[in-house]
Amino acid sequence: MSAPKAPIRVVITGAAGQIAYSLLYPVAKGDVFGHDQPIVLVLLDIEVMLGVLKGVVMELVDCALPLLREIIPTADPNEAFEGADVAILVGAMPRKEGMERKDLLKANVKIFKVQGEALDKHAKKSVKVVVVGNPANTNAFICKKYAPSIAPENFTCLTRLDQSRAQSQVASRVHISAQDVHNIIIWGNHSSTQFPDVSHGCVLLNGQKVKIMDAVKDEAWLKGAFISTVQKRGAEVIAARKLSSALSAAKAICDHLHDWWFGTPEGRWVSMGVPSDGSYGVEKGLIFSFPVVIKPNKTYSIVTGLELDAFAKEKICATQKELIEERDQALEACA
Repeated sequence: MSAPKAPIRVVITGAAGQIAYSLLYPVAKGDVFGHDQPIVLVLLDIEVMLGVLKGVVMELVDCALPLLREIIPTADPNEAFEGADVAILVGAMPRKEGMERKDLLKANVKIFKVQGEALDKHAKKSVKVVVVGNPANTNAFICKKYAPSIAPENFTCLTRLDQSRAQSQVASRVHISAQDVHNIIIWGNHSSTQFPDVSHGCVLLNGQKVKIMDAVKDEAWLKGAFISTVQKRGAEVIAARKLSSALSAAKAICDHLHDWWFGTPEGRWVSMGVPSDGSYGVEKGLIFSFPVVIKPNKTYSIVTGLELDAFAKEKICATQKELIEERDQALEACA
């Protein structure tokens, strides 16, 4: 028999919030990092939320999960990121009614500057970071900037939820399971400028691989209502339930990290916000959502060489423009 694995330290910020509440159980149960991987959960939130966090810790204890070795609640980023293997940065100021996106950005980048500095000082240099708190791409950029001793490629942001939304829209249209929709791409920013692109995707119909364009047979929908539905889905959820999409976000975080940990199947790619290497004309260093493939050794690479038509190039240009503006505002706020 092989020796039992050493526990990994997984930090979740905003740990008393609703996304974390949906995320903690699958992570602690082993659904993300493997059912033979012990875990130490480090739960970071602000001081005023520690009372609520105490209740969350009690619930985790009461789950009696065999892989969960220790739970550490804290309000101190330096304590939280000590020896971290994985950091899931969920906590951020939520956008309030009437608040401009740029105001939200200015408030949140300061949080991610502090967390980047703490990661730089205390986390393992191999730490894998996924930023969820919005504006996720730009927060990830700031976090990366202030953790210069950690490899840039270790900083990502979540666009898997957008990919899942796009898959589900296509699946519903073709009357198949979402798991039979492959290689949809989310380009750019996790915002209303993102570009859900089906032009390289396919579906499985009666055991046959068919291009999405051919299966849907409605180019007007694919270039119109489909895109806007995916772009605005988060706002629609908030309007309906008066809270953000916590359940689906938690599922997407699990998918993002599981694939990063174990790799993507042959011939498949997934969407992740990652530092641009200049592919597809995207400015180097921007955290931009690309299609990526991931090896079992936890390294990913951007899928290159995909042909883009004029429509796609225009959409990618627009979302890049927004990200450059956000980055510049964020750098100004951190100065």
